[in-house]
Amino acid sequence: MASDAQIEGEVIAADEETTERREPDECRVFLLNDDFTTMEFVVSVLVSVFHKSLDEAGKIMMDVHRKGKGLVGVYSYDIAATKIQQVHLLARQRGFPLKCTMEKL
Repeated sequence: MASDAQIEGEVIAADEETTERREPDECRVFLLNDDFTTMEFVVSVLVSVFHKSLDEAGKIMMDVHRKGKGLVGVYSYDIAATKIQQVHLLARQRGFPLKCTMEKL
């Protein structure tokens, strides 16, 4: 009969072999254009939620305005989902329909 230490050692070894380590999924985060959200609010969201400089925020805001969407950044899935929730919460509090989405890489 095997001792508890041997059994635990075997279980740990088996777990280590079957545990796959991989990088978290990365996602592109986009802001989408609409006809109601002000440019100033979009810039403020980019600065406060995504920590963009005013210059970067202005460029991204213009992409949103001209192209219909603007790439905000690439984040792990969990961070992207959290930032999207923050954007939607801020937009709803201010009465704007601003949408933020993500696409897996």
